[in-house]
Amino acid sequence: MNFQQLRSVREAVRRGFNLTEVANMLHTSQPGVSRQIRELEEELGVEIFVRAGKRLTGLTPPGEALLPTVERLLLEADNLKRAGQDFSASAQGRLSVAATHSQARYALPQVVRDFRAMFPQVSLHLHQGSPRQVAEMLMSGEADIGVATEALASYDGLVTLPCYRWTHSIVVPPGHPLLDLAGPVTLEQLAEHPIITYELGYTGRAHIDEAFAREGIAPDIVLTAMDADVIKTYVELGMGVGIVASIAVDAERDRHLRLIDAGHLFEVNLTRLGLRRGAWLRGYAYHFIESFVPTLTRDAVEKAVQQSAHGLGQGGGDAAVDVAGVAPGHTDI
Repeated sequence: MNFQQLRSVREAVRRGFNLTEVANMLHTSQPGVSRQIRELEEELGVEIFVRAGKRLTGLTPPGEALLPTVERLLLEADNLKRAGQDFSASAQGRLSVAATHSQARYALPQVVRDFRAMFPQVSLHLHQGSPRQVAEMLMSGEADIGVATEALASYDGLVTLPCYRWTHSIVVPPGHPLLDLAGPVTLEQLAEHPIITYELGYTGRAHIDEAFAREGIAPDIVLTAMDADVIKTYVELGMGVGIVASIAVDAERDRHLRLIDAGHLFEVNLTRLGLRRGAWLRGYAYHFIESFVPTLTRDAVEKAVQQSAHGLGQGGGDAAVDVAGVAPGHTDI
């Protein structure tokens, strides 16, 4: 048994059983991949894959049972390599961060800038995607660190830690009727106008829908997008009222829009940082995390990972940092 055989099995599953893609990924030939898989099956005494002629079409029941062990062995092998690199060249290497559009655009730029200044020899890769895609990149090992508001905490294979809380804001063009209200805007008043906001599953959209549903109000959502800048563009065109993350609005940059606080309308959101359970982090990865959330020191992160490994919970305590005027002590969401 060798690691190339294990990699061939893992990549065959990840690439939808397409051995041509597996061969390209592993920089070998298709017959070489088939041979590695066959040799492993012969050594184990079971067939791992269902076949139709020479094609792989799925996993057999033994294959489904063996796959988690294959994944774990390869993860630990990667951890050994990273551990050695961490001691031999702590300021060199690669760091992959996956984040949603809002986090990558508004929360991470200063962190990325400071990290690059501190670790110029580390190759930093920033991937963007939906919360589900961020979680999947972490689970597959494509990303070392993930940042998203929704979904991360629902994956058993991830350790998640609270980062910071934030609220939503309403954005409108100058002269909009909502600006003339005597008191705070209500959901009823907001629903009198067409609404532009995030797609389902993005940037606290669930809390927006829940707030309207609790009041029995059906808002007229005319347009959705993944990115706040897109939402604000269409608000400027007069197509509707925007609901965006407060961190996505800047008075100087968005001087053609007006901001209305919506913290009283929608539940406070919690951004989380995710790590793959059992994965080894290089020393500079801990610096990146602490630069993003000062309370998430290496000790705090390692403690949370250890607690998670022993089934004591997902987070490292309520280490969230309050922003956007959110009062400390708000209940986790």
